[in-house]
Amino acid sequence: MADIPVTGPERGRRPGPGWLVRVAMSPRFHAIIERIPGLRLKSRAEGRALFDVVSGFVQSQALLALVELRVLHRLADEPLTTAAIAHGTQVPPERMAILLQAGAALKLLRQARGLWHLTPRGGAFLTVPGLEAMVRHHDVLYRDLSDPVAFFKGQTQPELAGFWPYVFGAGGAADPALAARYSRLMADSQALVAADTLRLVSLRGTRHLLDVGGGTGAFLRAVAADYPALRLTLFDLPAVVAAAPSLPNLAVQGGSFRDDPLPEGADMISLIRVLYDHADATVSALLAAAFRALPPGGRVLISEPMSGGARPDPATDVYFAIYTLAMQTGRTRSAVEISALLAAAGFTAIRPLTGPRPYVTSVITAQKPAG
Repeated sequence: MADIPVTGPERGRRPGPGWLVRVAMSPRFHAIIERIPGLRLKSRAEGRALFDVVSGFVQSQALLALVELRVLHRLADEPLTTAAIAHGTQVPPERMAILLQAGAALKLLRQARGLWHLTPRGGAFLTVPGLEAMVRHHDVLYRDLSDPVAFFKGQTQPELAGFWPYVFGAGGAADPALAARYSRLMADSQALVAADTLRLVSLRGTRHLLDVGGGTGAFLRAVAADYPALRLTLFDLPAVVAAAPSLPNLAVQGGSFRDDPLPEGADMISLIRVLYDHADATVSALLAAAFRALPPGGRVLISEPMSGGARPDPATDVYFAIYTLAMQTGRTRSAVEISALLAAAGFTAIRPLTGPRPYVTSVITAQKPAG
């Protein structure tokens, strides 16, 4: 951001930190507020939040260990002692005790009368679609971030880019095994995305929905459940749509939106967690293709986690923004940025809709002018 011009006696001086920042950097101020009960509680809460930031990577690694060792699954069956869990996972009991205590601190499990039990949060973790699969593949991202300075300087070759080869074009997903891997992970996570999307947007009045980049049809399955009479078309890479199940009113067409024209005839096109996988040039070309494929008055529906923009969001502007950076092709955009791309493609009536869980998805709808 450019510096604000300064004139008069202040010329040549750069603005310093705001007064609140200067106060926060004063050891004397911290000594004073420790003697004031109300301020002391606020200060300690801020200190705890800051330490959570510092220790976050250890928390995520403890969670990964609990997942890989299937500790939560074991406790879902029955409460167990530390010794029993250690024996079942082949982890030394004294080390397992530390992992279990960490899991209790994360409120995923609890100990009572010598037995470890699953908590409601731990049960929810096992139940939320796609959450466990997301954690299980994070070891790739962790390796990419092992040298974060080199990562942000662009001096590394992220392994995550190879985990999602489809983002580089049709050739990347030609391998059926690779296509199946990303399709499973996407399908698992799409249930919540679909639910939140369909709460935000009504498809009443829509005759034909084309889902572009829809994987094996997870979103369209949710649509079909709510709108059984709606005509549906799934468009994705041939190796991907080969695994799509048959549904009433569903047509499946293989192709790449990078190289092939989009199928015509739909009065709505959905792009569910597609744009943030791709660079601006690819997104602009895709939105232009959607504009061409839609009839006058047709609508486009975009659903994905979005940056908070001027109000940074801790989930999307930390997790998703860095994740898409590691993928090397994508970018987590704000609703304002996506709206600008839609307008540049010719769309009007652009309407951002913030979801109840931005870390799952937010939505933007737009319309091709009727005249």
